[in-house]
This record gives sequence, structure tokens and C-alpha cells, in this order.
Amino acid sequence: MDQQGPSKRLKTEHNTALEQKQGFEGGLQRKMKIEGSEEVNVQSMDAEENAASSSGSKVIIQFQSVEGEKAGTQLEVPADVSLKQMQSLINQILDNKETMPYAFFVNDREIMVSLSETLAEEKISLEKIVSVVFQPQAVFRVRTVTRCSSSLSGHSGAILHVHFSADGKRLASGGGDGTVRLWDTLTSTPLKTLKGHKNWVMAVAWAPNGEYLVSGDSKGEIRLWEGKSGKACGKPLRGHKAYVSSLVWEPFHNNPECRRICSGSKDGSVRVWDVVTKKCTLSMNGHTKGVTCVKWGCEGLIYSSSQDRTIKVWDSVRGILVRSLQGHAHWVNGLALNIDYALRIGPYDHKGLCSKDVKERQVVAKEKVSKVLKENGLQYELLVSCSDDFTLFLWDPVRGKKSLARMTGHQQPVNHVAYSPDGRYIASASFDNSVRLWHGMSGKFISVFRAHVQDVYMCAWSADSRLLLSASKDSTLVVWNLKTKKIKHQLPGHADEVYAVDWSPDGEKVASGGKDKMLKVWVT
Repeated sequence: MDQQGPSKRLKTEHNTALEQKQGFEGGLQRKMKIEGSEEVNVQSMDAEENAASSSGSKVIIQFQSVEGEKAGTQLEVPADVSLKQMQSLINQILDNKETMPYAFFVNDREIMVSLSETLAEEKISLEKIVSVVFQPQAVFRVRTVTRCSSSLSGHSGAILHVHFSADGKRLASGGGDGTVRLWDTLTSTPLKTLKGHKNWVMAVAWAPNGEYLVSGDSKGEIRLWEGKSGKACGKPLRGHKAYVSSLVWEPFHNNPECRRICSGSKDGSVRVWDVVTKKCTLSMNGHTKGVTCVKWGCEGLIYSSSQDRTIKVWDSVRGILVRSLQGHAHWVNGLALNIDYALRIGPYDHKGLCSKDVKERQVVAKEKVSKVLKENGLQYELLVSCSDDFTLFLWDPVRGKKSLARMTGHQQPVNHVAYSPDGRYIASASFDNSVRLWHGMSGKFISVFRAHVQDVYMCAWSADSRLLLSASKDSTLVVWNLKTKKIKHQLPGHADEVYAVDWSPDGEKVASGGKDKMLKVWVT
């Protein structure tokens, strides 16, 4: 006869059944004697082992958007459910008429292969209800560039800046020879050579409507050009006393006429110009050292970074200082907004097409900005800064001056920073020969890309946010795959350092230039 009590026998049977069903002991604990005297509690398996042995096991998940809105009810799914199966599942839950691509995250970690792998990496128990955040991806896909289609000569000095127009059909380059050159990206042939600058051209920028091009040189002179003909529009804009480091246009949805530009200079000033009257309408002089970068946000604010270690936020209407963002211990080298891509392309879609109606174009441009913010669960734009102090800072500049995150990891000055078009990722290029990837909303470190053997000067994103390009002092370009976090292609070809790179908004081409004075166009 069984001598065990009823309660003890039931408990033993329950434990045995649980072990047989789940294949592991889960949260059960047992007591072990250590050296015959001391008792300690030891968990039979940690969460990573649970997930690793999850074959045949199930887990309860709850889909939710980045805004925190739940989609459907809690679901019990196999722990090793694949990414493809989750794509199908969320499309059914959302009742999408057409299948849409989505990315899935658990604790800000993207699910790359299966849910079980991500749970193991995050050490999450299968006994818990897992919140899976879904985020829509670009419907279109950009094919990676693999070869150089054209090597275009013309510049007699180093190429310092390249920039595609919003529709991706024209390319502008500025160099040490004092010229701005326009190129036809369809035929890879020169269109115009814009002469007027007497010194190095440090920055060029296309208007969002593609009608104008603006350029700034090392003596502080700014010139305006017609986008199609290349003719100079009146006299140069003079006011800066040192080189123009950065140029940016007012967002299209705020001003579809594209009348105002903002410039930052080594003289420490930030100026706003009216391109019709050719006059400086605002002069903002709060920095004590040179301005390195300027950005114009969708909320009517202008952001400027400086060698005085601060980022200043300006009112673009009155020209007054709104707030000063402090935290960096050395020069602030660059800025990026999570809506940069949306502001750049304005009314154009990823194919370079747009409506002929001005009001409709303005609405489309506004919707692009709103979409990026909504899909990331944000009300306002975010700003990231990079510095010679080896760090980056993430800011919510519209609402406050306190940083959201301090991002560390680089071992040398961080020269350039760029947000992905969907606002989900941040890429930083550093003199430590690496590119680092960060979470766009939290600033959390994701991955480090190492392939260059010398300083990385700049990086650029593909329009679908699935590929990243880096340019280096080692004369190469490298294309990175965001899904695998590995090299997609390495692009040698330049004879010297690569200073400038840009990926066309339509995703079709990449342009690069540098010390070898050659402009190279790369295609799929």
C-alpha cells in the first residue's frame, strides 16, 4: 500500500505531469545541501535554457503597436514561431487587404529568425506573457549597389559634398576647386558647371521642390542657383565672416514656396535668408565658437551644433533662443533628426513622383512627417548629436533640454550621425574605424560594424532603411545589411580618402567623392 499522504501524492503527480508536458522544470526550485550545513535555493533552469529547449513548447504573446495599442487578444503560439509566420499572423489580425511587411521587437530587440531565439537572448521565461511590438516596414525594397557605373572627372580639387535632388534625378557636387557641378543621374553625364565661388565649396543643398540649389564656401559666401538651368539667381548672400559649414532649407510642408534657407558658419552665427529678396531675415548669435551643423525641424525650430560643446534651439520666426542643450564635453560635430528623410523628399514619393497641385503636395509632405512620428509612437521629433568626446546624445528638443540617453561605445571622435528614413535606427561613423547602430527611440546600442581599416567619415541610408553605406579614409565604401548586421558589399574604386557620400532618395544610385577628385556613381 502507498504510504504517501493524499496531498503529497497529488503534488508529486502534478510535478511529474508538468515536467513531461513542458520538457523543463520552469520556475520550480529545489533545495540542495552545501557541505552538509547551509541550504540555498537553486533554480533548476534559467530563462535562457527554457527558451533554448523550447522545441514543442508554447508561449502566450500579445501584439501591440509602438504607441502601446494592443492588436487582437492574447495568443498561444509555438515558442519557435518563425518571423514569416508572425508576418502572416499580424496581417490577419489587422485584417490587411494587402500583405504588409512588419518588423517585430521584444524589449527593443528585433526578432530576426524566430521568437524562441529572441526570448533566449533576452532571457525571458516562456511562462510569462510576452509583449511583441510590431512596426510597419517600407513596402518597396532597395537593391544594394554592387558596382561603379561611372567615374566622372571634372573637379580639379577634392570633392567635399555630394547631394541628390529630392526626386533623385539630379546630383550636385561641390569641391575644393570652387565650383558646383550638376550631373544627370540617368545618363551619368555632366549638365552644368556653376562658377562664381572663389573658394572651396563646403556645402550644397537642394530645395525640397527641386527648383533651387544653394551652396556655401570657405569665405562665408552663399550662392543660389536655378535647379534646372544652373543659372545664378542674383548676387551672392553675404554676411558670414568665416566658412559656411552647413545649409538647410525650411521644410516644404511649412513653406511650399521654399523661400527660406538657414546657414551655419565657423564665425559662430546662424542666419536665415529669404532667397527671393536675397536678404538675411534673422541672425542668431548665441554660440561662442564655430557652428558645425544646422537642422530645421517640422515644429518651426532650428537646431545648431557648435564647437562650444552646445546645441542651441532657435525660434525660426522670431530668431530668439528657445533653449540650450548641454552635455557634451567636446566639440559637437553633427546632428540628425528622425524625420530628416521625410523632410528631404518633401512631396515626392520613393519613385521621384509628386502631384502638380501645390496644396496636395503640401499635404503629402506633412503626412510623410506625421507617418514617421506615428509609426515610432512619438508626438514630436527627436534629435541626436555626435561629438569629439566619443559620445552621442539623444534629445527631445521640442519639450525640454534634458537628454533622453547618453550613447557610449566609440573609442574615438564621432564624426557623423544619421537617422534611418523610418526613424527606427541611428547610425554613427567614427574615427575608431567603426560604424555603430543604435535604437532610434531609446538610444540603446544594437550592433557595431567593423570592416574599415581607417577613419569612417560618413554614412548614408537606403530609402527603405534596410541597407546602410559607410565611407572611409581607407578609400572604400561598405554596404551593410541591417537584418544580418554584416557586410553586404565592399566597394573599392577610389584612389584616396572618400569624404562625401549620398544615397539617392529613390534608392537607385549612390554617389561618392573625395580626395581623388573623382565623382563615382554606384548602381545595382
